[in-house]
Amino acid sequence: MGLVVIEPNGGTARILRYWLKTHKAGTLEVFANLPGFGDNIKRSARGGFWYGINSKKDTFMKWIQSYPWIGKGLVMLPFEITKIYSYLAKVSGSSGMAIRLSNEGDVLEIVEDSRSGNRMSISDAEERDGVLWVGSVDTPFAIKYNILVAQE
Repeated sequence: MGLVVIEPNGGTARILRYWLKTHKAGTLEVFANLPGFGDNIKRSARGGFWYGINSKKDTFMKWIQSYPWIGKGLVMLPFEITKIYSYLAKVSGSSGMAIRLSNEGDVLEIVEDSRSGNRMSISDAEERDGVLWVGSVDTPFAIKYNILVAQE
């Protein structure tokens, strides 16, 4: 993969890659387009990266993004913006997920709790010994998922 910086750009639902070495040095490119807005990227023990997605793209969030002044106005409010964003996502029926991406930006795995009523905003995913630990900015706990590790 070369020496790169991988930068989540949650507001645009994509991850950017900035090349530090190789013939592409100094080049910025889209590493992955995502199905939602996220936070925090971590290396996977099995290769690639885990990325926490707070909420999926939906009509309501796309509408907010189409008017930048709304986002700027939300940032000016005396509230914690991540909690407001998570609340709006829950109200609109969106839920979070964790996605494992390859070193090339391809989706390898998706972990999502789709049971009725579970609308967790996922901001972090950490894999250790066959377990995926998932955390959120709006819950005071982590969730443990046992992931089946097939030979890759």
